[in-house]
Amino acid sequence: MAKVLGFLVLALSVLNCEAAIFKPISDSHRSAALELFTPAHGSLSSLEETYEALRTFEVLGIKKQPDQRAATCVTVGDTLSSPTSALKDLFQALRVNGLLNCELNKKTLADIAPRLKDVVKSASSLLDYYYSVGSLVLIKGLNSDVDVHLESADSVVRSIKALSQSDGRWRYSSNNPESSTYAAGIALESLAGVISLASSEIDQSLISMVKSDISKLLDGLEKYDDGAYYFDEKLADAHGHQGPLSASSAVVRGITAFAAVSAENLNLPGDKILGLARFLLGAGVPGNAKDLYYQIEALASLENNRVSIPLILSLPTSVLSLTRKDQLKVNVNTVLGATAPSLTVKLKQIFSSGSKDASVIDQDLKFDHKNGVHYLDALPKDIDVGNYIFSFEIVLHDSEHKMIYATGGRTKVPIYVTGVIIVDNAEISVLDSDLGNIETRKKLDLAGKNSISLSANHLQKLRLSFQLTSPLGNALKPHQAFLKLSHESKVEHIFVVGNSGKQFEIILDFLGLVEKFFYLSGRYDIQLTVGDAVMENSFLQPLGSVELDLPEAPEKAARPPPQAVDPSSRFGPKAEIAHIFRSPEKRPPSNLSYAFLALVLLPFVGFLVGLLRLRVNLKNFPTASAPAAFAILFHLAIVAVLSLYSLFWLKLNLFTTLKALGFLGIFLLFVGHRTLSHLASTSAKLKSA
Repeated sequence: MAKVLGFLVLALSVLNCEAAIFKPISDSHRSAALELFTPAHGSLSSLEETYEALRTFEVLGIKKQPDQRAATCVTVGDTLSSPTSALKDLFQALRVNGLLNCELNKKTLADIAPRLKDVVKSASSLLDYYYSVGSLVLIKGLNSDVDVHLESADSVVRSIKALSQSDGRWRYSSNNPESSTYAAGIALESLAGVISLASSEIDQSLISMVKSDISKLLDGLEKYDDGAYYFDEKLADAHGHQGPLSASSAVVRGITAFAAVSAENLNLPGDKILGLARFLLGAGVPGNAKDLYYQIEALASLENNRVSIPLILSLPTSVLSLTRKDQLKVNVNTVLGATAPSLTVKLKQIFSSGSKDASVIDQDLKFDHKNGVHYLDALPKDIDVGNYIFSFEIVLHDSEHKMIYATGGRTKVPIYVTGVIIVDNAEISVLDSDLGNIETRKKLDLAGKNSISLSANHLQKLRLSFQLTSPLGNALKPHQAFLKLSHESKVEHIFVVGNSGKQFEIILDFLGLVEKFFYLSGRYDIQLTVGDAVMENSFLQPLGSVELDLPEAPEKAARPPPQAVDPSSRFGPKAEIAHIFRSPEKRPPSNLSYAFLALVLLPFVGFLVGLLRLRVNLKNFPTASAPAAFAILFHLAIVAVLSLYSLFWLKLNLFTTLKALGFLGIFLLFVGHRTLSHLASTSAKLKSA
C-alpha cells in the first residue's frame, strides 16, 4: 500500500482569490473562555475582569463556571456603599450586579443616583459621561423606584456631541486633540443611555446629527478581499492601545445600542454590518481574555439588534471527495449559531483554480429539516479533482425578513475536490547513450511494492515514466513529483520529474551527471515521490536500486559534502557494557570463622568482667531531672555506637557507618561532657564538705 505523504498539507493549494470561510461561534470559544477566565487564587483581579468573564460565559451559554458569587457580591456591596469609590468602580460594580443579582440595600442605589446625576451635569470627559450615564441606566434596570431621569438631556447630548469629529470619530476630552474610533463606540453607547434616561423627548435634529456621524464613521471602514470590514485604530492613549478588534467591537456595540433607543431607522448598509460580523468571526479564537470579551460582546450585539442581523454561510467541510461521493453541505446561522429563518441557498457559479471564467450553475440546494443543513445531491458532472470557488446566494422566503437580516449578496467559498488518482504505465529503463536503445526495462507497480535491481555505467541513461489520470480521465499535474537517488554513503540527489500531458518522464544522463554524483560508483537506492493536496493516494515509493559504474575521480574533482551527524548516534542510548566480575576468593572453613568471632568478642567479655571486679554500682547516678536525662542519653548513645558497630559487621558499608558515627560521636561528646561535668562538680562539693 502506498505511503501517504505526511508533509503534503492543504495549505499547499491555497487559492489566490477573494474567498474565505467564516464560521459562527463554536465549542472552541467556550473552551477558550473557561481557560482564559480562570480566576487566580479563587477570584479575578478586578470587577471589570469579573464582568467580562461573567458576560462572556452568559453569551456562550456556559453553565459550569467558578462559583465566586458570594465573594463577588461582598465586593460589589462594599464598592457601592463606599462614598469614596471611583466612578469607574461604581459602573463595573453595577454591571456585575446586573448579572449576579446580588441582594443590595435599596437605599444604596438611591444614594448613588444623585451623585451620578451631578457627575453628568459637570462631566468634562467622554469617559465620565460613559461611566455615569451607564451607571444610571443600570440602576434604572435594577430598581424602577429610583429617580434616574435626566431633566436636561438635550444639553447632555450637545456636550457629548461637541467632542465628535468630522470623520465620525470622537475625542476623549476637549483638551485631547486626537480622535479615536474606540471613543466613537463608547460615545454612541453614552448617547443611547442619555436618550433612554431623558425625561422628555430629545430634539430630533440632535438624533439626525448622530445618525450622520454614524454614516461618516462607517465610511471610514477598511475592507479585506474576503468581504470582511473593520475599523483600523492606531491611537494609543490613557485607555490603552486599541487595535482593530477592540475598535470594531466598540463601534458595533455603540451602533446597536443607539439603534435600540432611537425611534428612527438608521438605514445602515447591510453589507457593512455583515462585513463587521465576518471580521469578528475571522479573528478565530483570541489568545487573551480581553480580546475574547470584545469579540463575544460585539457578536452578541449583532445577534439581536434593530439595525441588521447578519446571517453567516459556512460549510461543515471544505474538502469533498469524488471517490467517496461526498455531498456538498452548507449551514446558514446567525453569528452565535442560532437557527436562521426560512430561506433557500442557491449555488450560482463555480470558478476553477487560476481562471476567471466560471460555469453558471444556478441550482437550489435541498434542505434537510432534521439536521438543518442545505445540501447538493451530487456535484456537477464536469467537476474533477482540483481547487474551486463556489459562489452561493441566500434567498429569504419572507419579504419582511429582508429588512431584518443581512445576507450580503453572493458568498464565495473555496472548495477542494479530492479523489484517487489512477497511476499506470509505470516503467523504468536503462538506455544506451548513443542510439537510445533500451537495454533493460522493468515494469513498476506504483500502488504496491517494488524491488527492481538495475546496473548502468556512465555511458548509459536511466529513464522513468508513468501516467497520472484523474477520476474523470483528465491529466493531473501534482504539486510534487521527485525522483531521489541515494548513494550507500548517504549522499542524496533529487530530480524533478517533468510532464507532458498525462505522461510523466525523466531521463538521467549519467555522463553529464558524473560530477554531480562526485564520481561515486556503487549502489544507489531509487525513490519516487508524487503528491498533491487533491490526490488521496499520494505516495512515497521505494523502487529498488541501480548499480552505477562511474569513472575514477580526477585529482581536482569536488568531494562529497560531509554528511550531517545523526543526533541519535551522539545523544541516543549507548551500547550495553557487559562486565565480568572477578571470581570470589575461596572462603576459609567455618570453624576458623567462628574461632575468629570468639576472639573478637573476648575483649567485650573482659570488659564486663572488669566492671564486676570494680564493683560498679548506680549510687553515683544523678538524681536531678536534667543531669539524669543527660546521663540516660549518654548511656543510650554508647549503646547506639555499639549497635552501629554490629550493623557495620552485618550489612553496612564503611562510608555509611562513618557518616552515622560522625553524628552519634558529636551527640555522645555533648551528653557525655554534661554528665561528667555534673559528676565532677558533685564530687568537688562532697570533698569540700
